[in-house]
Amino acid sequence: MKLVCSRDELLEGILTAQKAVPSRTTLPILQGILLDCRDETLKLRATDLEIGIECSVNADIVDKGWVVLDSRLLGEIIRKLPPEDVEVLVVECNIAEIKCANSSFRLQGQSGEEFPQLPQVDGERSLIIPQDLLKSVIRQVVFACAVEETRPILTGALVECISGDMVMAARDGFRLAVRNVRLEDAREDISVVVPAKALNEIQRILRDTQQGVQIKLAGNHILFGMEDTRVISRLLEGDFINYKQIIPEEYGTCIRLKNEELLESCERASLLAREGKNNLIKLSITKERLEITSNAEIGDVREEILVETEGQDLEIAFNSKYLTDVLKVIEGEYLRMEFTTSVSPCIIKPEGSEDYIYLLLPVRVIS
Repeated sequence: MKLVCSRDELLEGILTAQKAVPSRTTLPILQGILLDCRDETLKLRATDLEIGIECSVNADIVDKGWVVLDSRLLGEIIRKLPPEDVEVLVVECNIAEIKCANSSFRLQGQSGEEFPQLPQVDGERSLIIPQDLLKSVIRQVVFACAVEETRPILTGALVECISGDMVMAARDGFRLAVRNVRLEDAREDISVVVPAKALNEIQRILRDTQQGVQIKLAGNHILFGMEDTRVISRLLEGDFINYKQIIPEEYGTCIRLKNEELLESCERASLLAREGKNNLIKLSITKERLEITSNAEIGDVREEILVETEGQDLEIAFNSKYLTDVLKVIEGEYLRMEFTTSVSPCIIKPEGSEDYIYLLLPVRVIS
């Protein structure tokens, strides 16, 4: 096997594929990246058996073949090379000779035949969505997925597409994030739960471009295809909770305020909230003011924001992290917060839009 390619393009492909390399594994070969040039292009492939990433890199294939090289070492070697063409030659016993300018490395590899194959996802059902839009949708939803695996289905996000309307939803038992988008070309109805880990890696790969991402489904796997990269993930099995039933349709109190002002105030209040046992911040709503307070043994903080209020005065408390998380991703200058009672869920959404809804459960405060 012998190939020649640009150092920058090779490094970009390695960094992308590395996102699927597990940090810990009982299978040593999974710590490697497969360099596959049995066809006319170089493909870099990595997997942790749950997520697989394959990148195509422009290369001059002199002799066809494949080899598995240690991901960490390969990445560090290519990163340190000068920005010139790199030659990779695999000789006997899977030893790779890597040459660039005046540098030469020899790296012990493994046979490509031992590397796990990625599942074939030919696309029984598929849809296309712009990269920048999918990146925004994932950013606004995936953080609400559960981290603990006591309820595995909640460690992923629901992706539904019905009659051209795509919905992504995630909840962890304390909060719910829902994003709706309209896709003109989506004709297939789908309903699957994608692991948060896969969505986070896809978000890091996506670019701020209108170029489309092709999403394909087959069996219990989903494929995201973009430019020269494919990401394949196993789907979570089980039924996602009917989130629509827990979204209140009416409210007794509603406030309108600037998102940035609320975020900055909550972040300052969180400095002391984190010192407490329950990370609480309290909101006291009157006709024209929102007062944000937090108390801890080490001290206390008070913030005040001018707001427009509909309905009754209200006092309510939230986990500060769950509140600031949404304020960092919500789009638009102004937002609305809708409340029913001090012990009922709060709805947060951008002003003038129903495309994004965040539901947050309050924390009971014992006086």
